[in-house]
Amino acid sequence: MVKLGAAAEDGALWLAIGTMLAWVDADRRRRWMVAGATGPLGIVANYPLKRLFRRARPTLRSERLGWAPNELSFPSAHATSSFAAATVMFDVAPRGKLLPLSLAALVAVGRPYLGMHYPSDVLGGAVFGVILGTAVLCALQTEFVAGKVG
Repeated sequence: MVKLGAAAEDGALWLAIGTMLAWVDADRRRRWMVAGATGPLGIVANYPLKRLFRRARPTLRSERLGWAPNELSFPSAHATSSFAAATVMFDVAPRGKLLPLSLAALVAVGRPYLGMHYPSDVLGGAVFGVILGTAVLCALQTEFVAGKVG
């Protein structure tokens, strides 16, 4: 969980997956790149919510097993970025939907395990991530209809 949490920091895990899939799937290259970039986008979009809610991280153990750039807990940025990227990846390749959704769930479950978040932080982040991912898909659909994205 420590390594997975570190890999998912700043949405890097999702950007790497999107980049790799874009490299191997030329027909959906742009969509994979957008899906991967949605992970870091989730981190950026999450920060104003953290500032708004200003919920402190848990102090349930003497030492956390993960690292965070600040002490703001709600919503979980890892859960937001993971579920945002997984939502877009689900749309790009619906037959393989269980892989990104399972990975997103694993990243999210790891946050309370590591002492970084309360379960409600993760749930809030996951919900926000799905909303953000859906918004990205709506923007993509608008681009496809307008003929701007191939």
